[in-house]
Amino acid sequence: MSSAPSSTQPPGRPAARPAGEPVARPPEATRRRIAPTLIILLGGLTALGPMTIDLYLPALPHMTRELHTSQTLLQLTLTAALVGLAAGQAVVGPLSDAVGRRRPLLVGLGTYAVASVVCAVAPTIEVLVAGRVVQALGGAAGIVIARAIVRDLVSGREIARLFSLLLLVTGLAPILAPVVGGQLLRLGSWRMLFGVLTAFGVVLLLGVVFGLRETLPAERRRQGGARDAAHSYLRLARDRSFLGYALAGGLGFAGMFAYISGSPFVYQEVFGISPQFYGVLFGLNGLGLMAFSQANGRLVRRVDPRRLLVIGQFTSLAGAVLLVLAAATSFGGVVGVLLPLFVAVASLGMVGPNAMALGLSQHPEMAGTASALIGTLQFVVGALAGPLVTAVQVRSALPMATVVAGCVVLGILARVILTRPEESERAPEERSGPARPATASAEES
Repeated sequence: MSSAPSSTQPPGRPAARPAGEPVARPPEATRRRIAPTLIILLGGLTALGPMTIDLYLPALPHMTRELHTSQTLLQLTLTAALVGLAAGQAVVGPLSDAVGRRRPLLVGLGTYAVASVVCAVAPTIEVLVAGRVVQALGGAAGIVIARAIVRDLVSGREIARLFSLLLLVTGLAPILAPVVGGQLLRLGSWRMLFGVLTAFGVVLLLGVVFGLRETLPAERRRQGGARDAAHSYLRLARDRSFLGYALAGGLGFAGMFAYISGSPFVYQEVFGISPQFYGVLFGLNGLGLMAFSQANGRLVRRVDPRRLLVIGQFTSLAGAVLLVLAAATSFGGVVGVLLPLFVAVASLGMVGPNAMALGLSQHPEMAGTASALIGTLQFVVGALAGPLVTAVQVRSALPMATVVAGCVVLGILARVILTRPEESERAPEERSGPARPATASAEES
C-alpha cells in the first residue's frame, strides 16, 4: 500500500490551487454587508470604460478640424480604445486569478494615468491613437477586476443585484461625461478633456491604495501560468451557455457603441445640434439606462434573471425597429430618432447586468478569467460595430440605426441558439454555488 505524499508547503502559507483542480467551496454561503465606499470605488473602476469613451465625444467634430484628419481616421481613436480594453481584459483577468486583484489593479491605473497625459499632448492623430491603446490597456484592469471582486464577495441573484447597483454608479458616467466634456470645450480645447481623465485615473489609484484590500486570498488563487490561462479560456469557449450569455451582453454593448460612435455626427452634423446640447441628449439616454438597471435590481429578487434578460432584449428590439423606420423615412426629425433610440439604449440596462450575472454564474471558480472573456467579447464586437457606422459616408441616421438594430437581433439569436432553456427553471444559486465569505478587509474598505 502506498502512502499519501507528504506536503512540502511551508507552514503558515496557504497553497495556491493547482491548474485544473476544482475550487473547494465553503459549506454554505456567508453574506456580509459590502460597505458603500467599496461599492462607490468599484463603480468608479467600472466607469473607466464609459469615461474613457464618452468624455470626449462632443469634441470629435472639433478634433477632426484641429488635427487635420478625417472622420474615419478619428474613428480609430474610439476603435483603439475598444481594442485596448478588450486586450487588457484578456490578459488581466487570468492574471488576477493567479496573483490576486490588487497588484494588477495598481499597475493598470498607473498606466492609465500616464497614457492619458500622452493623449493630452498628442501632436498628431497617430500619437493620439497609440496613446488611446495604452490608456485603454490600463483602464481594462479596473473594469475586469471590479467585476471579479463582485464575484469574490457574493453569489447567485445577489450578483445581478449588485451589478445593477454598480450600473447606477457607472450610469452617472455616460450622463455626466458628455455634458462635462461639452462645457469644458467652452473653456479650452479637447486636450483639457484628457487632463480630466488623467485626474480621474489618479483619484482611483489613490482610492485603491488606501481603500481596497485583497479580496482573493492565496489559497483560492489559480496557478499554472499562460498554459492554465489558455486552458481556462478554452474551457469557457466550449461552454455554449457561457458563450450565449457573453454574446448576448457583448452584442448589446456593440449596439450601444454603434450609437456612441455615430451619435456625435448624427446629432451635430445632420441635425445641427450644438456640442453642449448634444451632451444633454446623450445624458438622457444615460438616465434611461440607470432607470432600467435599477428596476432590474429590484425585480431580480423575485424574477429569474434569464426572464429579465429576455424582456430587456425584446424591449431594445422594439426601440431599434422604430429607430430604423424613423431614420429611413425621416419621420419626426430629431425627435423621431431620439425617442426610439432612448428605448433601444435604456433597455440595455436590463440586458447587461443579467447577461453578465448569468455568464459568471456558469464558472464561479474562475471569475476573473470569465469576467475577462465577457469583457473582451464586448469590446471586440464593439470595435467591429463602431467603424460600420461611419463606413458609409451618408448624412443620415440610417447607418447608425441599422447597426444598432442588427446588433440587437444578433444578441437575441445568440441567447436563443446557445443557451439551454432548462436553465431558466433552476435557481441562480444552484448554478453559481455559494460565494465565499467576504473578507473583513474587503468589508472595511
